[in-house]
Amino acid sequence: MSEPTEEQQKLRVVVADDQAAVREPLAAVLGLSGDIDVVAAAADGTEVLTAVAAGPVDVVLMDLRMPVMDGIETTRRLSEQYPQVAVVVLTTFADDDSILSALGAGARGYLTKNAGRQDITRAIRAAAAGQSVLDREVQDRLLASARGTTTKASEPGPALPEDLTPREREVLALIGQGLPNRGIAERLFISEATVKTHINNLFAKAGIRDRAAAVRRAIESGLA
Repeated sequence: MSEPTEEQQKLRVVVADDQAAVREPLAAVLGLSGDIDVVAAAADGTEVLTAVAAGPVDVVLMDLRMPVMDGIETTRRLSEQYPQVAVVVLTTFADDDSILSALGAGARGYLTKNAGRQDITRAIRAAAAGQSVLDREVQDRLLASARGTTTKASEPGPALPEDLTPREREVLALIGQGLPNRGIAERLFISEATVKTHINNLFAKAGIRDRAAAVRRAIESGLA
């Protein structure tokens, strides 16, 4: 069997933003990455769905505020119709409603437009690999929101499964503190690949869907 070509190995990305002054330079910059191929640029959600239907597409880099169909509704439809396509939000908005709505709709990553090219490409690669990447500001907002909810709650959150290993509990606690995978790896003196394995295992055991839910679960369980 022949080896896959470089072109076949590239991640196929759709860039969605209603402002051409943002959309076009962003697409051009991402196109400079050796492993990313920007296959379409969309000005609204309907154009995103059209591009994905024409496919194949691996990741959509999604703005939230767009005409015709906004990023939240578009993300929801992609999750329902094309679950294999990962969504990474890139927006100026980092309020609780925007973050929770986007992650609840199925976004796998959430960045603000303060993110640099390396941050964006890293998030795209992580999303394509099934991992979640959250901007530090977003993590802080989630932590504050979850802690506020837990403080006001009259009942404790769901208990963690008994079959979580001590290491998996450590990883969950560090997620709850807002550490990215690299930070967790450095703290525990293990590789990022090992961190990803622990995260996948604990998510499966605890029924955790994404990193935002993991942050809340860690706080509710008293680990963070």
